[in-house]
Amino acid sequence: MTAAPLALTLGDPAGIGPEIVVKAWQALRADGPPFVAVGDAQALSSAPAAHVPVRRVVSPAEAASVFRQAIPILDVPLKAPVVAGHPSAASAGAIVQWIETAVGLALSGAVSGIVTAPIAKAPLYEAGFKFPGHTEFLGELTSHAPMEGVRGPVMMLAAGDLRTALVTVHEPLAAVSGKLTVERIVETARVTAQALTRDFGIASPRLVVAGLNPHAGESGGLGREEIEIVEPAVKALQDLGIDARGPYPADSLFPAEMRATYDAAICLYHDQALIPVKMLDFWGGVNVTLGLPIVRTSPDHGTAFEIAGRGLARADSLIAAVRMAAEIAARRAGA
Repeated sequence: MTAAPLALTLGDPAGIGPEIVVKAWQALRADGPPFVAVGDAQALSSAPAAHVPVRRVVSPAEAASVFRQAIPILDVPLKAPVVAGHPSAASAGAIVQWIETAVGLALSGAVSGIVTAPIAKAPLYEAGFKFPGHTEFLGELTSHAPMEGVRGPVMMLAAGDLRTALVTVHEPLAAVSGKLTVERIVETARVTAQALTRDFGIASPRLVVAGLNPHAGESGGLGREEIEIVEPAVKALQDLGIDARGPYPADSLFPAEMRATYDAAICLYHDQALIPVKMLDFWGGVNVTLGLPIVRTSPDHGTAFEIAGRGLARADSLIAAVRMAAEIAARRAGA
């Protein structure tokens, strides 16, 4: 555990964010890493979970002494009422402000890292949000902060012994091939290798790189991206002294026997990385952003508007995200 608490943003208040924050606190209050929520105190108090005390604080420093008795929250109120299950662009300004507040606290050292509950893209876009998602926004917010090594952001999903890092993230599948470059794969892998050492304590990371096409292109018979892009990227990584292999057919990369041979798989598009993680542990996977000067994790699921307000949401992934953020923060502090 680190001296400073984590900051946990509420995500979209019309989704399951407030509910899973309450459930995470219930699971962690006795012996888990302390956090301070950042969001609307009324939204948190109204979450459809067992009634728990919520206490407004004025700084993260108060959180540790409060955490065992109540959920500490930095209250940044919403400007309009929220109806569970009905996202609204009227909440977008507050949602963005919660994220900006948490990042500012992390950059100042007032919190040891941030954990973000899920946001929905559509209402944010409607309000003028210019970023594809959390990851890219966090990259922009931290772009001027100093850091050692290779800068991301890179999205990585983790569950059990599997870690998958993404070269492209929120891209239509039809656009993926055109977005792939040798440089982009090399940059993703370099950030991943650095983070495996700095944040996960792996001294000599082993990376594998997935192919794009079935059978990794079948020697060019099913596509040339492996020959023209992926193979040169793997060679460049090896020339940099990184233990990288590939391209491998993606359908063969994820059985237990293969997972034992590498520390992270570099995947070329969204579902190639997320499907195996969610098959391995649907409830407990974690999204962690690599290559930032701050620690950031989140659940590996969305806002679940369809069940918001009904008390059905599971907090497993958020709990795992809080624990992972605390572990990474402690490792960075120790280094």
